[in-house]
Amino acid sequence: MSSNEFQSLAAYQKLLARAEERWPTFIAKRQERLTQWQRQGRVAEKVAESILEDLLTEVLDWTLGDLNNQLDYADLVVTQSGIKRFVIEAKRPGALAWNRQAVVEALEQARRYAGEQRVTTVAISDGIMLFAADVEAGGLRDRLYVSLQEATFPSHLWWLSRDGIYRPAVELRATMPEFEHAGDGETIVPSTDCAGPLLHPKYHLPATCFAYVRDASKPSTWKLPYLHADGSVDEKRMPKAIQCLLTNYRGARVGGIPESAVPDTLVRLAQAAARLGRMPEQNPETADIYRQLATVLRQLDRPYQAH
Repeated sequence: MSSNEFQSLAAYQKLLARAEERWPTFIAKRQERLTQWQRQGRVAEKVAESILEDLLTEVLDWTLGDLNNQLDYADLVVTQSGIKRFVIEAKRPGALAWNRQAVVEALEQARRYAGEQRVTTVAISDGIMLFAADVEAGGLRDRLYVSLQEATFPSHLWWLSRDGIYRPAVELRATMPEFEHAGDGETIVPSTDCAGPLLHPKYHLPATCFAYVRDASKPSTWKLPYLHADGSVDEKRMPKAIQCLLTNYRGARVGGIPESAVPDTLVRLAQAAARLGRMPEQNPETADIYRQLATVLRQLDRPYQAH
């Protein structure tokens, strides 16, 4: 479908008229939701989720009944007649815009949840920006990028509407501003070719299987494998990954993970451990490494329940 073809659709024209009328109200409500961020400098992820709910139901044409919160670890799964159309991974306001590493990690997390639920479109948002892509051949094909601060309705949000989501996107608007830590020529998703997704040369796993990924296009920066290729938790590698961060597995700590990234990496490992039922509140007789993990996360004031 060409640009002219989809713009002539009655469904597109109807959505555009509705959204343009409602966008100023959305912007005002969004600003009100973010007031506490401006007041305190940091707010919960729930604020971003509320902004996304407003966007989907008050600007676009989804209903509250179409939205599924915390479904199989995914923050938000949008369904249409019971069909799962896309997964959204929400982060607290300001967490993604414009931190390249955070965007990469959020995309990998969303893609993992989407893979587990066999959903082919993923999105990430912190209430400031929204990026969506289709999972294709083990990689991601951009669907849209928008800043949720724009003064007028970004018409390419059509590709996340009820009539746009199942269509291959054209007239793509996915170019983001430069990332805080991005270098020349770097991309936000793993590079792919006809042979499939980029794999780690030693472990033969994609970036989604590692607890820490600094650069999804460079396997040398992927640390702590903890998932199988199908997204299931690797029970043998899980405790080793935790030990590399908390103790001293086989005489050497893992290198290449900055201190600032350790809390998020530990949370990711704890969520996987919870999927196995290994955390202390799930199993009082669990191994000591999982008790240590829970203790450290309490110290860091980082909840680890899967979301």
